[in-house]
Amino acid sequence: MKRSILGVLFVLTFVAVGIAAAPPLTFTFKDVHASKTALETDTYAVNDFGTIAGDYLDSSGIQHGMIHGIPTTSFDYSKCSSSIAAYGINKSCTVAGWCISTNGVIIGFTRTKDGTFADINFPGGTGTEPTGINDKGEVVGLYLDTAGASHGFSKIGANYTSIDVPGETNTVAWGVNNKGQITVYATNSSGDFDSFLLTGSTFKNINNPNAAGGLGTVVHTPNNKGDIDGTYYDSSGNEHGWLLHSGTYYDVEDPNGPNITRADGLNDKLEIVGRYTPSSGGNVGFRALTK
Repeated sequence: MKRSILGVLFVLTFVAVGIAAAPPLTFTFKDVHASKTALETDTYAVNDFGTIAGDYLDSSGIQHGMIHGIPTTSFDYSKCSSSIAAYGINKSCTVAGWCISTNGVIIGFTRTKDGTFADINFPGGTGTEPTGINDKGEVVGLYLDTAGASHGFSKIGANYTSIDVPGETNTVAWGVNNKGQITVYATNSSGDFDSFLLTGSTFKNINNPNAAGGLGTVVHTPNNKGDIDGTYYDSSGNEHGWLLHSGTYYDVEDPNGPNITRADGLNDKLEIVGRYTPSSGGNVGFRALTK
């Protein structure tokens, strides 16, 4: 009996050592440019086909929406005067985004692959910013009330639902997966960011522990396999991208922007897109692959 127990302990020890020795995730980065003449490219979302949604500044400094794939599509909306961008994308290449209208109001929209726009405007809101869309067409984002405070929202079909984190202010809903789980961040009583995963009516805190002493954690995209990415602020005010995978937080930092890297979009293949700011200024989009 004693020999048998020792054998079991040996096997368990071996398994534990094997688990502990599993290599951590590492990332390879590649710049994303909307075109050779683009002054700046922002990448916000990526679907499982590797198609990226975002925006860019052309050689004249004018901003356009962008769907980066083969080929890359530049788009504008007749109701927009400036600041148009695509922040979410699903498997059908329908994007969700927002812009400043010709009347100076923030308006939201979805755009299908064939270029058809539909307006997304929270009832009674003074401005709406959609930032996420899942494969079922559920759209999430934020809207502004008459006092200028932000609230998260979800839109399923024609029905809008307001989202607020209890006890906190200026709630933002960013991304949504196919299970309907929504990533949300808000401002706490100290003026710092807190981040959550909303499942049904339950908010689960997902603050990055590396943000201790900084301005907090901003969450971005949840994929369909339980992974989430976002950005945290350290005590020096620097921005760092992060990925939460299998219960572990990994830093996602483009080597060309070591002090300012934001991880925005994430797909089921652990492909991450975001932006970094080089020392020369301006934003550069990136695509990061795990290995």
